[in-house]
Amino acid sequence: MADWIDESQEYQLKILEAQISQAIRTQPAPSAFVCVDCDTPIAQLRRKIIPGVQRCIECQEIVEIKRKNYRPV
Repeated sequence: MADWIDESQEYQLKILEAQISQAIRTQPAPSAFVCVDCDTPIAQLRRKIIPGVQRCIECQEIVEIKRKNYRPV
């Protein structure tokens, strides 16, 4: 007999499987050759490793720092 914890774990597993399958089906946009923020060229190795990359390393770091420190009111 399943209790509420087992049911909750099954539900979480179904949600996780749905999210994984959605992520696999989604094709990233083509990688940009220049950064969308500062217009500097994006290195070929970065474009190859990260499909759909849109920012150079410096601008991506700035975006991530801002996102980490942003606290909605």
